[in-house]
Amino acid sequence: MKRIPEMFGSMVFNETVMQERLSKEVYKALRTTMRLGTHLELDIANAVANAMKEWAVEKGATHFTHWFQPMTGQTAEKHDSFISPTKDGKIIMEFSGKELVRGEPDASSFPSGGLRCTFEARGYTVWDITSYAFIKDGTLCIPTAFCSYSGEALDKKTPLLRSMEAINKQAMRILKLFGNDTAKRVATTVGPEQEYFLIDKELFAKRPDLIYTGRTLFGACPPKGQEMEDHYFGNIKPRVAAFMAELDEELWKLGILAKTKHNEVAPAQHEMAPIFSTTNIATDHNQLTMELMKKIADKHNLACLLHEKPFAGVNGSGKHNNWSISTDTGVNLLEPGETPYENAQFILFLVAVVKAVDDYQNLLRISAGSAGNDHRLGANEAPPAIISIFLGDELTAILEAIEKNAAYSAASNKPMEIGVSVLPHFPKDATDRNRTSPFAFTGNKFEFRMLGSTFSISGPNIVLNTAVAETLRVFADKLEANENFYSALAVLVKETIEAHKRIIFNGNNYSDDWVDEAKKRGLSNLKTVVDALPEFVSKKSVSLFTSHGVFTETEIHSRYEILTEGYCKTINIEALTMAEMSKNLLIPACVAYQNELLKLLTRKKDFGELSSKMETALLAKITKLSDCLWTKTERLEDALLKRNNQDEEIITQAKYFRETVFAAMTELRIVADELETIVAKKHWPLPSYGELLYSV
Repeated sequence: MKRIPEMFGSMVFNETVMQERLSKEVYKALRTTMRLGTHLELDIANAVANAMKEWAVEKGATHFTHWFQPMTGQTAEKHDSFISPTKDGKIIMEFSGKELVRGEPDASSFPSGGLRCTFEARGYTVWDITSYAFIKDGTLCIPTAFCSYSGEALDKKTPLLRSMEAINKQAMRILKLFGNDTAKRVATTVGPEQEYFLIDKELFAKRPDLIYTGRTLFGACPPKGQEMEDHYFGNIKPRVAAFMAELDEELWKLGILAKTKHNEVAPAQHEMAPIFSTTNIATDHNQLTMELMKKIADKHNLACLLHEKPFAGVNGSGKHNNWSISTDTGVNLLEPGETPYENAQFILFLVAVVKAVDDYQNLLRISAGSAGNDHRLGANEAPPAIISIFLGDELTAILEAIEKNAAYSAASNKPMEIGVSVLPHFPKDATDRNRTSPFAFTGNKFEFRMLGSTFSISGPNIVLNTAVAETLRVFADKLEANENFYSALAVLVKETIEAHKRIIFNGNNYSDDWVDEAKKRGLSNLKTVVDALPEFVSKKSVSLFTSHGVFTETEIHSRYEILTEGYCKTINIEALTMAEMSKNLLIPACVAYQNELLKLLTRKKDFGELSSKMETALLAKITKLSDCLWTKTERLEDALLKRNNQDEEIITQAKYFRETVFAAMTELRIVADELETIVAKKHWPLPSYGELLYSV
């Protein structure tokens, strides 16, 4: 089918367009900069900018923007037109190399965690030459890093690029020890699976909680949820299929490798998965994917919900971060090969990841932490808050054999027998899949399953890249100091397995037994994001990031402030929304229904009729629960009024919101959800879960 190949990347200033539009000399210089990170001369930048502008204008673009990723978790863009005035009162379309390479947005209005004061407004956006420019909504978008006037990173892209450089540097040291002189660069790659909900837009508009917070703060469970397991991989409904088809097309135009789409477990829940890209580009693409999902849903009279837990009682949404590491020559360093036991290079990189995850389990936990994700982690829909690694039986057996200096007999290449002769035989995989594991090896990659669906994948990958870089640095230091490389390698691998095998667990991570076992092993169980946040600024974390140049100590503390303050703001907004909905919607509905019942009883009494036991009991129950609803609402408002003094440490405020405000929210919801089940539908002001989940 020619249409898709012609469509793919049609709105991207990619390699093909560069070769067509740039001279050989300019293209060669640009490629050298992209590959080696060398300085881009101004004359080259001017030539690239002019070609980029001509191409964009031909595609209908009138403006350009430096597209960046501030610490809001969203993307940002300030649009400037290509027009420049001429002496005769007309205009020409211009775009210079200076405008391409650097922009100057206001840095004071974005979260900075104390890095910038309100009056310190100057900030810079700098072209990320490794990520292609693209056209979106008639605007040429140039992916950029974002930094302050004094050079601190104010975004999510800059430290991600630094972490990629850190792992490249240390991995190249290891490859040279193995005699690899062909690889010039090592990069991590990611394929982020994206889960989301689609509901009817008109119903969405009737839910203030969805509008303000992205999740339902009230809502009784419907008679049917996901217990029949009939939605997963089920037939895709026409409205959803139309949305998915347009999403695919728009993603393909932007060069995003959208590959898989299907229904997920919960009603109205779905998933999109792309093919792997380098981590930097995958991050850019996932941000674009989330943006397009919302825009395209709106066109189809749908609302796309990306919150981790939009509905209580049914599965929430995550983002599975499929991570691997490869050379620029196309070699996946986590590919076991047919005989993984004999693949020393694979084994070394495998145990490096095992050590990194064990050493920095708390950092990985906080990288997946948020107020929204607290609703998922530990439930039977997502991994628990305990970090562990699933390797599968074969790889675990290989590591055990190495640890014990024992012989290993491979059994993985036997064909899979499934008892039906007409079906073809196929090799059995080296590992099963463990959906309960937070960090699972799945063939030639690791699947970090703890991320929340709203997350930028930059944070978890910054931690993962840097932690593995540190382990590879330790390995390289030891191996380079020994004359007999393979002898030293054998000792190093064996010692690493012995020291870090506690992190390997192939069983059911949802079980209570695992919680007890993990405690015995000394693994952390940071149940909430508030528990985990201090780990980000621990001496160990600061040392890790600063030693590899990923964050300065100031940048680390700024992000800690932003994350912690973000948690407080999220719970505060949710609590205010609950109180407002209770007072303005739910309590009036209960009063209206009480009045209706009271009029009925009064009329019967006036006419000498006996009221039924049901009518009397129903009025009494509604009255009692309504009083309780009022009391719980007042208690929530009181908790907000008494929240900790702003002069106290931000983590103290976060603990108060978690332990006091969130607890009051939970109590209020229990009462409200019970009332929903007995108040007449004509009075209840909110669309029910049944309507929201089954209306599309």
